Amino acid sequence: MIRVRGINKSFRVARRKAGLSRAVKALFSREQERVQALKDISFDIAGGEMVGYIGPNGAGKSTTIKVLCGILTPDSGTCEIMGRVPWKERLAHVRDIGVVFGQRSQLWWDVPVDDSFELIRDIYRVDKALYQATRDELVALLGLEEILMTPARSLSLGQRMRCELAASLLHRPRLLFLDEPTIGLDAVSKLAVRQFIKRMNLQEGTTVILTTHDMQDIEALAQRIILIGRGRILLDGGLEALKRHSGDRKILTFEYRGEKPGLCPGMELVSSQEGRLVVRLDQKRLSTAQALAHIIPQVELIDLATASPSAEEMVAALYQEYSI
Repeated sequence: MIRVRGINKSFRVARRKAGLSRAVKALFSREQERVQALKDISFDIAGGEMVGYIGPNGAGKSTTIKVLCGILTPDSGTCEIMGRVPWKERLAHVRDIGVVFGQRSQLWWDVPVDDSFELIRDIYRVDKALYQATRDELVALLGLEEILMTPARSLSLGQRMRCELAASLLHRPRLLFLDEPTIGLDAVSKLAVRQFIKRMNLQEGTTVILTTHDMQDIEALAQRIILIGRGRILLDGGLEALKRHSGDRKILTFEYRGEKPGLCPGMELVSSQEGRLVVRLDQKRLSTAQALAHIIPQVELIDLATASPSAEEMVAALYQEYSI
């Protein structure tokens, strides 16, 4: 489906210091700096995969997506999607892809949603019978019946995002790019969007590339994670690979009576308050049984809870490890 090899992309960015005199000087002579957005990016994505493409702001996620969509031409490297080079065969390429940007809309602001859908049908030249069948199915699945006649500007954020999803799928793309698809949504809308994306992937075999800062989206949807930082691929694998890379760590929460117990090597304090202690346990150095053997003689233990770090905590730890 997608084959990316050695993609590099840089931009020239104008720089100037603050101050009126420097602003006037910049009108005649601008200092420019070359920023390397992507550095030797390579990966493969098979048809039907759901991949979380994650990283901090400025890591290169959006630049990669724009290259894959054919919007940007890289400085060097190769990319083939369904046998096509995106930036060389844009018209043929866009017929097979759908894109949802959480902070940008493809709906016409002042017209009813259904009119926007018709305009999108004309743009993609979708057969009327196929369009009607697809539209009716999407409207039913996403619960859009009551808002089809409402202008996009009058929709809530959750309603608009459901409409954006439907709009991106009206031409039945084989590849779907989702950029922050649940940003700002309430819990009910998030669940509805996630369930719909899962259904499209399972039933239609749609390949999904998801970029988001919401690790709950990643845990709920992604079968694989590609972590990018400072323009480089840092990690490529499933959540299990992320857990292995993050080390064998566990969170222990002790409820107790008595004085605050002391810790031993292999135990890192997370939080402490009267009668409650939360520690991070490095199981390469100390087992849970050994941690209990250290704590129990010091206090009267009331309760113990154990938990593995969340995906969000593991990714944050990776950001710190790679200084990104």
